[in-house]
Amino acid sequence: MPLLLTACGTAEPGPEARPAMWLVADADTRIYILGTMHALPRGTDWDGGRVEDAIEAADELILELSPAELDAAGAIFRKLAPRDAPLAIEARLSGKALTGFRALEASGRGFGEEGLDDWAVMVLMGQRVAQNAGLSSADGVETGLAKKFKAAGKPIAGFETAREQLMLFETLDPHTQRILLTRAAEEADGAVEQVGALTAAWGRGDVAALEKLINEDIDAVPAARKAIITDRNRRWSAWVKRRMERPGTVLMAVGAGHLVGSDGVPARLEADGLTVTRAQ
Repeated sequence: MPLLLTACGTAEPGPEARPAMWLVADADTRIYILGTMHALPRGTDWDGGRVEDAIEAADELILELSPAELDAAGAIFRKLAPRDAPLAIEARLSGKALTGFRALEASGRGFGEEGLDDWAVMVLMGQRVAQNAGLSSADGVETGLAKKFKAAGKPIAGFETAREQLMLFETLDPHTQRILLTRAAEEADGAVEQVGALTAAWGRGDVAALEKLINEDIDAVPAARKAIITDRNRRWSAWVKRRMERPGTVLMAVGAGHLVGSDGVPARLEADGLTVTRAQ
């Protein structure tokens, strides 16, 4: 499930990327909502246009994870990822899925999968796909935004802790975890191409293409969609509604997959009676 994990040939950066962004505003409050890619090709120019204006205007930045929580994510992953007892990948996957897994594994170092939960193996596979596609989290939108807001002395906060975010996967039932792992392995041979298509759609602000790509990736696993997409969209939409009660300007930046479709954050806010406009 590489699209889910990347926001998730190689994706070459164009001269510029102009990702979709929305604005919720009233007389004294403005909340810009920017769809991000957590990893991008080096040198991608994503922070021009109206995004540049939003960065300049915003008093604070809200991300999925604050920089401190993002820094802690690796250590927390290593605590949560191990299985109670080792299990060979051949006992989990077969046929096309096993072939796809082995091919992806051969593109770099081994995953150490025998000692890891299914969800953790899938996360490592998603990271490998991003790497093979020429994407890096160091060049992702969140990293760039955090640097800009730190340099400007503006506060940065996050919706979740790293543990909370990883527990979304850890607490999935074993059957759902196995389905996710199997699908990721079956799709491994075309994953780089898929991630490239996702990156390109994001860069041109094509929300219809993003919705199609992301929904095709996650809709087949309803339990995962509820935990990873729908429930979080509901929480974040409620936060926006509460934040509108206080004056100021906020830039909210979350994975682009949370902002498209009928249960995306902008659509939920509109359904609740707020005025949402496309700002870019």
